[in-house]
Parts: sequence; structure tokens; C-alpha cells
Amino acid sequence: MSEKLIPKIEAASKSEICNLQNKLLKKNLNYINTHSKFYKKLLKKQGVNIDKIKNVEDLQHIPVTTKDDLQQYNKDFICVPERKIIDYVTTSGTLGDPVTFVLTDNDLERLAYNEYISFLCAGGKSGDIYQLMTTIDRRFMAGLAYFLGARKLGAGIVRVGNGNPELQWDTIQRVSPTSLIVVPSFILKVIEYAEAHNIDFNSTTVKSAVCIGEPLRNADFSLSLLGQRIKEKWDIKLFSTYASTEMGTAFTECEHGVGGHHHPELIIVEFLDDNNNPVHKDDLGELTITTLGVEGMPLLRFKTGDLCYHHSEVCACGRNTMRLGPIIGRKKQMIKFKGTTLYPTAFYDILNNIEGVNAYVVEVFTNSIGTDELTVHIDARFNNLKFEKKIKDNFRAKLRVTPDISFKDSATLKILQDAENGRKPRLFIDNRNNNGTKP
Repeated sequence: MSEKLIPKIEAASKSEICNLQNKLLKKNLNYINTHSKFYKKLLKKQGVNIDKIKNVEDLQHIPVTTKDDLQQYNKDFICVPERKIIDYVTTSGTLGDPVTFVLTDNDLERLAYNEYISFLCAGGKSGDIYQLMTTIDRRFMAGLAYFLGARKLGAGIVRVGNGNPELQWDTIQRVSPTSLIVVPSFILKVIEYAEAHNIDFNSTTVKSAVCIGEPLRNADFSLSLLGQRIKEKWDIKLFSTYASTEMGTAFTECEHGVGGHHHPELIIVEFLDDNNNPVHKDDLGELTITTLGVEGMPLLRFKTGDLCYHHSEVCACGRNTMRLGPIIGRKKQMIKFKGTTLYPTAFYDILNNIEGVNAYVVEVFTNSIGTDELTVHIDARFNNLKFEKKIKDNFRAKLRVTPDISFKDSATLKILQDAENGRKPRLFIDNRNNNGTKP
């Protein structure tokens, strides 16, 4: 397939996409019912006859799977003997204890294909050079996926890892990459370092960034404050992505920036309400996935906990697949603060846009009267009442609420940010289960 072409299925008609998914679903159900200890037991207990599941709509007759199931019965999801396992990864543990996932050789090929077509979606081509600013070790799937995908694309990749702006700039100047693979808020740190050391970042070879882990757009696809701040400084193309270890699949924006494109040969997606019923096409729903073509640990109707909108209109790029809107928030991280429903991402967007904020952690806890209370811990260039007022004014203007602000030195803030697995900084701490009092 030419790298300039859209994968055939993504430009196919809706009926052709639907027929393919129904065919792959049937194959997937037979595999799971044969090899998965967890699902075999679940389907039998619920009296589900997989022969009666003819299409994607029939999935509603199968119970959903949750992160709790994965944590409690982790090994029962494995469908292959140990000798077939090539790679072990773990989830980041954002909403609980990390879960181990296993990948076979075929799963790694699938992972490479996923990232290859994702790079194509983001304008990638052979001959490009990607600078990987995320970890490829510590049992982390994303860095490995990007490496495999770039290799399949015929592109170069330089594995710098996360952090260390000095090393990032040394690599950019030595290797001349064309694109970055990066957590977008870190781009601001890279820019800040360049400004402090008189580096003309707008004249480098870097033309784009494939962004991971943080949303770059609002629900209407306009750039978030974070995205705007990056673009104001550095005029590069920003491509937002959404993925998770559980999915082994990415939703990546094309050049038109109107949502992450669905790869129908790799995953089935549903958008469910609190009662596990499909939401109306214009309503917010919890992304629920069924993986296709996974050998090691396939998932059936797995609720990701992520809330978003979805879009089905044909994209100007020619793809006819569903598009995933920006993640609005995680269901378990919803906060009711002074009568307003909030998600941590709203706080991140504001804090990333305030000059002088070096790092932060948002903490939610239960106060003495049983309602949610918020404190934002900040390592800042300034530590005074004037700067605190500036921060609170930003919150008041954007969210109509003002959390407590607690200034911390960089060492203390880093301790708060360090998650147990140490792969990425923790930005949100939920202490609402600590007996109703602040720890």
C-alpha cells in the first residue's frame, strides 16, 4: 500500500465497514469463548449464546467488563500459553492498581500496524525522523508502539525518552528530526529552555508533534489553552491522539483536526450511558471497546472510564470512519465542586496556560460536611499573594469556581507527582475515600 493512500477500509462505505466489523466480531467471539478463562465463565454464567450474536448491535446482550475485573482476575484474561508471550506491559494505574498485559508476536505486529496507519493519518511518511520524548522502558506500551510503527513506516526514530530539555535540544540539533512524539505540556518546557538559551526553535527541522496523554482540543475541536499557547510560541502542526494499553489501538487526528480516526479493523467502539445503554449520537458517552485481532489478552465490551463525544460525518481527508472527540474526563474523576461539575482536565488546561507555573497537582478530598473540596498544589516561579490572586482569577473566569492554592517547593511537588510506577507525573490525587477528612 502506498504511504500516501488511506487504508482501503477507512475510505469504504458505512455498510462495508459494518460488514467487516460483524465478520471480525464473530471470529473474535469464537476465539475468546475458546481461550479466555474469564470470558468463558462470564458468558456461561450470564447464559449468553455467542451463536446468537450476529452483529455489533447484538453486543448489548453481553455484560460489560470493567477495570475492576481486570485487576481482580488479571491472569484469567490471558488466552495463550506462556511460551507464546513475547512482551509484558502494564497499564499506568491512573484509576487504580496497574494491570499486566501480555503480547504475542502477532500482537506486536498488530501494534506496529496500528501505529503505522496512525502515523499516516498524522501526515507521516518514510524518510521522516521522529524524536521519541516518551519512555520506551518501564513496561510502557506507548513508546514501544511508536517505535514499531515508525519502523514499519520506514521512518527514523531517535529514542531520547521523557524529560531533560537540554538533551532534547542537543538531539534536535544533532539529528534534525521532522516530528516529535511528546506529551504536549512538555513542549512548553522545551520552548522555555530554548528561550532561556537563545535557541531559534522556529528555524529547526521540526515541523509537527504527535501528542500523547493530554487533550489538545476542546469539544468543538478548537485548540485548548494548552494548544493555543504552544502554537503562539512554536508554529508546528499539532496532532492529538488517544490510546490506552487496554485497546492496543490509537485514535489519531488527521490534518483537519476534527477528531481521532477509528481503525475499524482493529477495534469495535460503543458509547454507553450509566446503565450501559448506547447514547444518542449527540450525547456524551463512556467509551467502551472490543478489541479485534488480539491474541494475548482480548477484551470484550471493556468500559474505559473515559467520557467523550463521537462524530460520524465523512472527514475532509476522505476517511469515512467514526471520529472520537476529545476526552472530556474520566468518569471516576468527576468532581462536584460548589454546585459545578468538573473534570481535572479543565484545571490542567488553565494551569498550563499560566506563565510562572512550573508544575502542579490537583487534589480532591471530602470535607467535614461530605462534599468535594479542592486544593491545587503548585510549584511556581512566584510565591506571593499577587500571583495567587492571578491564578484564582483565571479559575474564576474560566470555571466560575476558585480552589484553594497551596504553593510547594519543587522537591515537595515532585514527591506529590511521583506515581508508584514512576512512568509519568501524577497530576490528580483523589483522596475522597479517606474517611471524609483531608489527609
